[in-house]
Amino acid sequence: MSKLTEIRWHGRGGQGVVTAGKLLAETALGTGQYFQAFPDYGPERMGAPIKAYTRLSSEPIDLHCQIEEPNVVLVLDPTLLSTVPVTEGLKEDGVLLVNTPQSPSEIREMTSFKTGRVFTVDASHIAIEEIGREITNTPMIGALAKATGLFEIGDLIDQTRKRFTKLMMKDDIIEANVRAMRRAVEEVEEG
Repeated sequence: MSKLTEIRWHGRGGQGVVTAGKLLAETALGTGQYFQAFPDYGPERMGAPIKAYTRLSSEPIDLHCQIEEPNVVLVLDPTLLSTVPVTEGLKEDGVLLVNTPQSPSEIREMTSFKTGRVFTVDASHIAIEEIGREITNTPMIGALAKATGLFEIGDLIDQTRKRFTKLMMKDDIIEANVRAMRRAVEEVEEG
């Protein structure tokens, strides 16, 4: 991993965007990296567009601001593609990962992101089948592992189990999230 990787998450309130950013940061801590994770809510209501940010580094992080030029952008809610400029500031060699049944080439055309790498995964479908609800944060984390190579999926799964256990989630719900993460690793597409 380079010295600093900046990630911007786009989703809607209630989809687990903030939790996903924190989970990634906690995984970084467990692998000896430095991190920052923080939300940008705007109107604090269920369904409102929100952003979250995660910084990962092999060295201490001295920045204390929002991420304007991310290396990676994740979009948990594909309806935001038509209302929010999700690729704004995304580095030319960056990674765009979108929860959608559409192909990466369709997303590339829709967003006009001509450089970098584009990945898609139908995290909504995976979440409904595995978890029983359309909460897409854990499948998107699995897809992120595959798309970027920032973390081993095993490290992310271990941290997910720890965090969800602390949140007093039932074992069957924790394991459903783990299955969703693993499945997303297999189903993510690049184009």
